[in-house]
Amino acid sequence: PFEAGLKLQFGPSTYWLPLKSTICPKLCQRLLNLYPSLSVCFSGNIFVVSLAVADLVVAIYPYPLVLTSIFHRGWNLGYMHCQISGFLMGVSVIGSIFNITGIAINRYCYICHSLKYDKLYSDKNSVCYVLLIWALTVLAIVPNLFVGSLQYDPRVYSCTFEQSASSAYTIAVVFFHFILPIMIVTYCYLRIWVLVIQVRRRVKPDNRPKLTPHDVRNFVTMFVVFVLFAVCWAPLNFIGLAVAISPERVVPLIPEWLFVASYFMAYFNSCLNAIVYGVLNQNFRREYKRIVVSVCTARIFFGESSNEAQERLKSKPSPLMTNNNQVKVDSV
Repeated sequence: PFEAGLKLQFGPSTYWLPLKSTICPKLCQRLLNLYPSLSVCFSGNIFVVSLAVADLVVAIYPYPLVLTSIFHRGWNLGYMHCQISGFLMGVSVIGSIFNITGIAINRYCYICHSLKYDKLYSDKNSVCYVLLIWALTVLAIVPNLFVGSLQYDPRVYSCTFEQSASSAYTIAVVFFHFILPIMIVTYCYLRIWVLVIQVRRRVKPDNRPKLTPHDVRNFVTMFVVFVLFAVCWAPLNFIGLAVAISPERVVPLIPEWLFVASYFMAYFNSCLNAIVYGVLNQNFRREYKRIVVSVCTARIFFGESSNEAQERLKSKPSPLMTNNNQVKVDSV
């Protein structure tokens, strides 16, 4: 059934490969169209791009394996794929929260300490900060390989962090990879909100930097991204913290549906950022529309080409019939 589902989904290669070859250049072209606006604020946007990469990591490898497990009703890809899938899942999650923290600190410095911003966030420094974020992300995931906490969980059809593998390690993970970053981000955004309110009410205008509507929109966008991440990941992290503190008492009290719902709620967060950008950012909305139009145009074009090719094959007489006709004519 799984193989049949794949064939039904992708269709003939004569349709799928040309479609991909058309879509990919269009996507690259749209990204290049956005480049001039990105290069203006490189130091801030590089963190947004890094966050997008963190969201895409799970879509490239772990999520397809989750779908495979759902179709097969179990994990049949072996131990190595399980470890790689769990590792990349962790890289995506921790990379997301670390990048969100980096974005919050960047916005805080840009709005609240604008005089020092250019020195702190030069292009070179910004690249170094992003590399540091990913280095810390990988460093934070590596202990999972030694603790043995990356295991297949049949309830969520994926290889993921096993909360009951080590109580001390689970508590450390929840604190350093969720609670502490959330506290830092909350502090940064509270300070920004206070400044925005003061500027709008014109409190001490001489000592406050000017905030453009563009700055406020960017801040609101990233604030919404942070809130959605916190809401989506909080249930799973707090369940893990409760299980780690008292596994014998807490585990029987947690219904399976709540655990599964918290996991898939966390998984769903990976696709929310693109929606937020589309809703709150006019440039992204415009490019999304162009991409959708390009994809639909490619589908229609290659669909018609495929139908025309099939009709030509049907209307073309077979060589056998042609030979038979020639034989009859010669005999006459």
